[in-house]
This record gives sequence, C-alpha cells and structure tokens, in this order.
Amino acid sequence: MQCLGLSCLLLHVFVVFGTEITFELPDHSKECFYEELDKDVKFEIDYQVISGGNYDVDCFVTDPLNNVLYEEERKQYDSFSHTTTMKGVYQVCFSNEFSTFTDKVVYLEFRHGDEPPLLGGTTRTTALTQLESSCVSIHESLKVVIESQTRYRLREAHDRTKAEHLLERVNFWSIGETILLFLIGFGQVMMLKSFFSDKKGTVAAST
Repeated sequence: MQCLGLSCLLLHVFVVFGTEITFELPDHSKECFYEELDKDVKFEIDYQVISGGNYDVDCFVTDPLNNVLYEEERKQYDSFSHTTTMKGVYQVCFSNEFSTFTDKVVYLEFRHGDEPPLLGGTTRTTALTQLESSCVSIHESLKVVIESQTRYRLREAHDRTKAEHLLERVNFWSIGETILLFLIGFGQVMMLKSFFSDKKGTVAAST
C-alpha cells in the first residue's frame, strides 16, 4: 500500500507546466510564439543562443494589447517573469533581422501557472508522514536535477558548437598553410633551377 501511495505521489513530478523548444532563426527573420493565458497568471521565460554569429538575438514580449512587457537587443541569454493583468494571447518574439548572413539556433523555455500541491490538497490538518516528507524531498531534488541537466545540456551544446567552429578554422588554416608551403617549395625549386641555367649559359658563351 505504501509503494502504491509513493508511486501516485511521484507522478506529480513529471507534470509539465511549460514548453521547451530549440529552433533555428535564419538571418533577416523573426520568429514569434503565442500563448493564451488567464488573468493573474505568472509566466517565466528563459532563452539562450546556442550557436550562430556572436551568439546574440533580439527578444521582446507583448501582452494582448501589444504593450511591450520586455525588450532587449543582442542578448546571448536572459530570463523574464511577469504576472498577467488581463486574459488574452501573449507573444514572445525573437529577431535576427540585424544579422546579414548568420543563422542562429535559440533555446526557449516558457513556464506558466503555479504547480499544484504535491500531496493533492490545499489544506492539511495533520502533519506529514515520513513517507510524504520523503516524497516532497525527492520532488524538490528532482526539480533541481532537471534544472541542472537543462543548464548542462545548453552549455554542452554551446561549447560543442564553438569547438566545431574552431575545428573548421584550424582545418582551413592548415589547408592554407599546406598550399603556401607547396607554393614556396615550388618557387625555391624554380629559383634554384634558374641559377643553374644562367651558369650553363655563361659557360657556353665564354667558350
């Protein structure tokens, strides 16, 4: 019976109260996301540019009346939270219009609403049992683990992209150096050949 109760309580850990998305933002373009929210609902956004150019993007958030709630230009990453004052469709937009030829890859997490009580009730008249206390502790620990994994995944993706760009530059530089060495070697051979040709011409003229 205790195992069944524990399983039921842990199901609340996997309830999703938001959206995580990674999308490509081409140059000279803008991408918007929409969410319909009720009044007095708190929402939070976290975003980060994973790859592309200088790892920056323009971002702005508007309410149903198109009032700007948040606006930042050329940010690599940031967070924003707000409590709605009206019901309607809220808009989160990302712009890469300032970039002339570089695409961007952007990570966005959108969370809204309050998490329901873990134990399924709003009021309690008795203290938590040892099993319930353990469930609450595990729940909080799992939330920290999920947040840490998200940060590590973003850091790994960002570092991998930078490493791949560095590898491309090293490869191009190596190819350029190889071609330059061949050209210098060929030039030296031709120069030495010309020296011997001049000597042969001088000897023939003296005889």
